[in-house]
Amino acid sequence: MMCGGTSDAKPADAEIQTLIETVREQSEEQAAKKHDLFKAIEYKTQVVAGTNYFVKVQVSDSEFIHLRIFKALPHVNALPKLAGQQLGKSGEDALEYF
Repeated sequence: MMCGGTSDAKPADAEIQTLIETVREQSEEQAAKKHDLFKAIEYKTQVVAGTNYFVKVQVSDSEFIHLRIFKALPHVNALPKLAGQQLGKSGEDALEYF
């Protein structure tokens, strides 16, 4: 990983699923749409003054969204925050910095 760059994509695990659930309500409010499905598929990380997580999330059989979640350093004691999202993605769309 290049300094300031993102990691390679990794398969999502239970920790990433828990992370996206903390911002699900924020995501649905911004998208003005409730999702029946909200499943983390893969993710990348970027170390900043905390960590940015870029996560591909499946929201229906054929629709995906990409989330950017900022998680502050542990001593800050703040909840993860939805920092951005891209709607209307497909399963083949690569996770990129946004």
